[in-house]
Amino acid sequence: MSLTDRINEDIKKAMLAREKDKLEALRAVKSALLLAMTSEGGGEVTVETETKLLQKLVKQRRESADIYDGQNRADLADAERFQAEIISAYLPAQLNPDELKPIISKIITEVGASGIKDMGKVMAAASAQLSGKADNKTISQLVKELLA
Repeated sequence: MSLTDRINEDIKKAMLAREKDKLEALRAVKSALLLAMTSEGGGEVTVETETKLLQKLVKQRRESADIYDGQNRADLADAERFQAEIISAYLPAQLNPDELKPIISKIITEVGASGIKDMGKVMAAASAQLSGKADNKTISQLVKELLA
């Protein structure tokens, strides 16, 4: 079952269960998927594109929640975090930092990085290899830690 089909089914379930907040998050995903389909000249969206799209939506929600927290708007921040959780359920399982360290260490040796000046090379290889499995912010922090 494609992501679009899963989203449509979950929208129907959320409508029947009258889950307004969940429905709002699912409709945002559906809208983003429809925009991606039409922007590429019509047709199917690849799994990689879907993953990047979902990661972008989750990142937007989390950044919005942080901004709302800074403005003492806990009600809006909670809504954004809830939507981020709903959307992230459709993402593949993310690797935790303990699982990422050996992979990034291996990439560092493959690239031949010797210090922080080689961070760009390491990040390019790591981002390509770990696309969809971890966010770039976490990867960047671990690369800095391992190169230091």
